[in-house]
Amino acid sequence: MAHTGKTDQTMRRVLRREIAGTIGLLTDEHDFHAMRRYRSFTFRDHAVYLRQVEALLRARAAQGTHTTVALFDPEEYADFCTAAGLDADAPASRARFTAELAAHGPTVPYEGQSLTDLLPALVDEAVRQATWEYTSTLLATLGNCATCGEDLGRAAFTRASRLLHRVLETAPPGSRHLVCSVSGPPGETLVSALFVDEETDGTPHIDEAEALEFTGVLALGLVTHSPGGLVMRISPRSGPDRIHGWRLRGYGLAPLTAAEVFDAYCTDIESGDLVSPESNVDYCAPPDLGEDPLPPGHHH
Repeated sequence: MAHTGKTDQTMRRVLRREIAGTIGLLTDEHDFHAMRRYRSFTFRDHAVYLRQVEALLRARAAQGTHTTVALFDPEEYADFCTAAGLDADAPASRARFTAELAAHGPTVPYEGQSLTDLLPALVDEAVRQATWEYTSTLLATLGNCATCGEDLGRAAFTRASRLLHRVLETAPPGSRHLVCSVSGPPGETLVSALFVDEETDGTPHIDEAEALEFTGVLALGLVTHSPGGLVMRISPRSGPDRIHGWRLRGYGLAPLTAAEVFDAYCTDIESGDLVSPESNVDYCAPPDLGEDPLPPGHHH
């Protein structure tokens, strides 16, 4: 019997390594203090809480257990408990909410990185997912073109995908960092970034989630004819970085001159004051994107 018991324990330890886990993380002081209203949430200091989370992540990794980290939002948690009829002041309810986050919310895998590196990545993922949901919802509600009957959102997304492909295809070799910004309602600007690493054979490596969000923001700017722009920074294996830019114009991209790119990069957005240009950086007119594939006439 003793031998059977030890075998069972060994098998359970092996199975534990097969179970993936998710930790819901309170990334900032404001969210942390919002959770302190629950008596069952026993932490009282955010810094101590973060140290304990990091220690737990390291311990699970040392045991060979995979863990993802999710962004825990106290307001969303309270709404979840109300909708599900759960007691918000219960660890089991927090565990159920975290399980929902694992399935549908923003998460990042723990791969041994420090929390100082993991926290910004988690916040960026949350912003990326929220931006994608926002843009995709707006694109879906645009309806059909009154002239040709085509789905406006789908057509804009297809158009943005083609433009992004041409931007990357015509770019000089190197890793690329693209930023697309589109003016929305007064005081609001949608911003999306896309990092494209170059493999050793020159093949671009693109994160699919980043590309979807980026294309969605660009599509929304195109279809709404909103003011906006696209900037690409290219970092080759040798030589200076190159910076190119386009402004959104009509249903396409209009290239910026080298002087316009320089002015955009060397002007403080808030104050309008000039700032010193970066060293070892060339501000350049972008490559020609080629013929506009849109037929003449009707462009939504």
